Amino acid sequence: MFRIMLKSKIHRAKVTATKLYYEGSIAVDPLLLKAADILPGEKVEVLNLNNGSRIETYAIEGKKGSGEICLNGPSARFACEGDEVIILSYCLVNGEEAAKMKKNVIHVDSSNKIKN
Repeated sequence: MFRIMLKSKIHRAKVTATKLYYEGSIAVDPLLLKAADILPGEKVEVLNLNNGSRIETYAIEGKKGSGEICLNGPSARFACEGDEVIILSYCLVNGEEAAKMKKNVIHVDSSNKIKN
């Protein structure tokens, strides 16, 4: 049996911008993507802590070192600049792998810089 498991989580990032008339996606600082093990083009779920909404989209690289979290296209209607979001990615694993799976949680500060 296969299970869908949480692989990565960027916790409580702040939306830095929205661009309605863009093709779509969420632009994320590549430093955050790398730390969270999320690839450009990977499907992600975005949860908005301010309004309780959640959407699915895909990640693209923003400007490196900027702390950018920018919702693009129709996703821009989901959040306002300054809203706090959680970005999740999942993976499909067999039962044995699922039991050993460790999620990768990245905590960020108010500037979307990684906390240590």
